Amino acid sequence: MVNRPAVTALVSCAVLLAGTGCSSDFGGGKTAQDSSSKQHLTVLIASSGDAETKAVKDAAATYAKESGNTVTVDVAKDINQQLAQSFAGHKPPDAFYVNSDQFANYAKAGSLYPYGDEVKDVGDFSAQLRTSFTYDGKLVCLPKDNSTLGLAINTDLWKKAGLTDKDYPTTWAQLKTVAAKLTKGKVTGLVVNGEWARLGVFMKEAGGWITDAGQTKMTADSAQNVEALTYVRSLLASGALKFAKQVDTNWGGEALGTGKAAMTVEGNWLSGGMQADYPNVKYAVVPLPAGPSGKGTLAFSQCWGVAKDSAHRAAAVDLVKYLTTSAQQVKNAAAFGVMPSRTSAQAEYVKQNPSAKAWVDGSAYAQGPVTIAGFDKVLTQFNTELAALATTDPKKILADLQSNGEQALTKGD
Repeated sequence: MVNRPAVTALVSCAVLLAGTGCSSDFGGGKTAQDSSSKQHLTVLIASSGDAETKAVKDAAATYAKESGNTVTVDVAKDINQQLAQSFAGHKPPDAFYVNSDQFANYAKAGSLYPYGDEVKDVGDFSAQLRTSFTYDGKLVCLPKDNSTLGLAINTDLWKKAGLTDKDYPTTWAQLKTVAAKLTKGKVTGLVVNGEWARLGVFMKEAGGWITDAGQTKMTADSAQNVEALTYVRSLLASGALKFAKQVDTNWGGEALGTGKAAMTVEGNWLSGGMQADYPNVKYAVVPLPAGPSGKGTLAFSQCWGVAKDSAHRAAAVDLVKYLTTSAQQVKNAAAFGVMPSRTSAQAEYVKQNPSAKAWVDGSAYAQGPVTIAGFDKVLTQFNTELAALATTDPKKILADLQSNGEQALTKGD
């Protein structure tokens, strides 16, 4: 699933072209712009499945009919690698999905055309997501959708344990209590992926995070982050929490759907996965329990990038504006389960999907990912160490993150 961030070692433009550069203005030249009334645009997406592919292609076809331009939508097998190669070969698609973990790499390399100041109603997009796609003070690209994390509960297993709606946990202490009560036999109370994109929420709720708000300073080795990982480690030690691989599943949704987990921490992409693979499993989604510093969740998205090397930048921006209208975002939500990145569209989304209210409400206090050039490698190493949290001192894990992050920040400058 495209919206389920599994942080892996990805091939980026910066990596492929180390030492040779990856700027869109190779040799200082500039791409001549097509000024014809009818232009052909190429679009590259990383699709979560047939529903998303159809939705994007249908929207592109409607835009083509209204604008007079033609649009070809291709589905990438590995969008990070394909984009990197296309930038290197001077032939990028005109518009494309950009993952948040690669955004800064592309922006730093000069591969993206910053068009944010050309969008009149840009303030309607989630402030947190706009921050995630801002580089050097400029909004480079529009977030195409929005995802946050919530606590998903198998309601049949919940009732079987003698719990009611009034027992939904709202604090860490309550989460620990119900997770223990739900752990019995082959069922584990709480199952999550052992990665920063899930466990990082506890850091946020403890009042910590990986960097400061401006992403100019590492804040990983703080007392707050130690408290967060120590809490998670205590759940692991009790057996009330297991990582997805420990119960022979690939992610929290699979653990929930197969009945191996009574609870999981997942984003709104869960709804599509459950509908497709486990349509008979009943579940509810509630806000994540508050930590010592209050409520917290994480926000994820992709943006619609426009290539600086494109000869059709104006038309590509026009297409992106069409693909990110409130009406289109509501259609996409219905088609393949994503949440709108426009605040004006979120009310309609909740009206149509009342079970998603916790995810939508989380947008108001969500923490976005770290978007620093080269930081994807730092997070990959962090994930490796988090997977061994049960037997590793949280202070060591965070000290390593601090050190590795500081090196990335120095290179990023």
